[in-house]
Amino acid sequence: MNISANDQHRETPAFEIDRPKSQLVPYVFASPHSGRNYPKAFVAASRLNALDIRKSEDSFVDELFADAPVHGAPLLKALFPRAYVDPNREAWELDPRMFEDKLPRYVNTASARVYAGLGTVARVVSNGEEIYDGKILFAEAKQRIESVYMPYHQALSGLIAETKERFGRCILIDCHSMPSVGGPLDRDHGNQRVDFVLGNNHGETCAPELMKLADSTLRAAGYVVRLNNPYSGGYTTRHYGKPRDQVQALQIEINRHLYMDEARVERGPGFDDLKRDISHLITVLADAELSQLAAE
Repeated sequence: MNISANDQHRETPAFEIDRPKSQLVPYVFASPHSGRNYPKAFVAASRLNALDIRKSEDSFVDELFADAPVHGAPLLKALFPRAYVDPNREAWELDPRMFEDKLPRYVNTASARVYAGLGTVARVVSNGEEIYDGKILFAEAKQRIESVYMPYHQALSGLIAETKERFGRCILIDCHSMPSVGGPLDRDHGNQRVDFVLGNNHGETCAPELMKLADSTLRAAGYVVRLNNPYSGGYTTRHYGKPRDQVQALQIEINRHLYMDEARVERGPGFDDLKRDISHLITVLADAELSQLAAE
């Protein structure tokens, strides 16, 4: 199977930034996996139906964090789906088993994510189902990475740089959701998951005070929270979270059972309550920084 790189290039923009009228706090929020603009040729080339291909989405997470600009922080949203390109990977993490041709030497073919089939261009969706009937060409992956992955990270880097220039520091909140039960590719396969998992690469990417504030706020709202298990932070958290360079990063994973029907990929009855609680979390985080800014 050969997918043409040209017939699905940039049907829509790669990302969207919801900006506040004025940025009031040194926060940047990002939702890399909630994109749902599926290129027509990609859908046609997939062996999955229109519902199964969405199993890797962090569906509606961009909507859950939509109040970030209200509190003075920009929100970056990937518009392309994770099954098409995953921006929470290195640029060139690719599984050689899914390509007809030989990959360039600079490609990382040996990571655990590649082994699981979940590289920058994934071979499978999160439940382990193969996306394609056959193999694709490297040129197709290259086109996708250059057309959506790189613009997304340029936008994220730009927001971080703008925030550092304005405030002297930046705090990145990388926003995700997780299936309610560990999948076949996960180390907690078959296990029921808690409501929230906060990840900072085991203390490497953000100050403990930030983690404690997010943790205590969510627990006070009645949620069960776990730290760094089973998710300690993906590429985005580890790549950008450099406290010594005045950039902190915290990954937030939300259990999908709280707000959606996972089988139908539809918002559930808990959506509005969860969005309210997420907005409260953003308020608490923003107020802490406003207090610090006032003291400086």
